[in-house]
Amino acid sequence: MTGIMCDPRLESSTTAGCIEIGVVAGAPGTVLVCVSGEIDLHTAGFLRDTLLIALASHRATLLLDLRQVSFCDCAGLNALLTVSETARRAGRGLRVTAAGRPVRRLLHLTDTTFVLT
Repeated sequence: MTGIMCDPRLESSTTAGCIEIGVVAGAPGTVLVCVSGEIDLHTAGFLRDTLLIALASHRATLLLDLRQVSFCDCAGLNALLTVSETARRAGRGLRVTAAGRPVRRLLHLTDTTFVLT
């Protein structure tokens, strides 16, 4: 499953404001989720909803690859923490297995690295 969401207020010729999410079954009990683009106020809800659907559909631990995320703000962090808590309550997990500089910096500054890795 792959989803792409773009902010319609931006020019269609730019990829700014877009997020792409790929979801595939991984090793038994895991689902690999690759995210690219910007995670902000406009795309965080789409990310959260996609992750919650993957969590419910696959009933497995979500392994997130965020290396291709070029920007992530507090709305994105909130989406990740919300899904992480939902996964924990369901007896599953959410782990960021790879992250680029923008995500690593946000997790470090907010002291949430230990929650999501």
